[in-house]
Amino acid sequence: MADVVPKERKILVAVDEGEESMYALSWCLKNVISQNSKDTLILLYAKPPRAVYSALDGTGYLFSADILATMEKYSNDVAACVIEKAKRMCREQADEVKVEVRVESGDPRDVICQVAEKINADVLVMGSHGYGLIKRAFLGSVSNHCAQNVKCPVLIVKKPKCSSSGTK
Repeated sequence: MADVVPKERKILVAVDEGEESMYALSWCLKNVISQNSKDTLILLYAKPPRAVYSALDGTGYLFSADILATMEKYSNDVAACVIEKAKRMCREQADEVKVEVRVESGDPRDVICQVAEKINADVLVMGSHGYGLIKRAFLGSVSNHCAQNVKCPVLIVKKPKCSSSGTK
């Protein structure tokens, strides 16, 4: 059988503040990225859309430009922190892999699907938050939405529950 030339894959990994997404990234680095591959890992963070505040909130409190700017800065700091943590994990676990970063604003369900389409991803990797039935009914499952709406294969990595003995 002839040697197969490895394809240059674009692997999109959705990351957020939750440990589930970092577990999914770690799992991907160990199980999806092959040694000496030409894979490119694209880390995607969806920044929640900036809420549209009216000049007055329900209590009659006036939001100042300073408060809005502080909220925006906090959002940017969170994004930078998540991406830095993800990049560090990539360096530690698969130093040779090529990593790109994208930070987009909007509903994660829409952002992830749009980016997967735009970059023509070969696979989308994401964590599963494991929300309970009620919370999932209200929030909707991001992973479920993406699995139904992106064209590429979707790999949903579930973080194992810790056993009672404390081992993983």
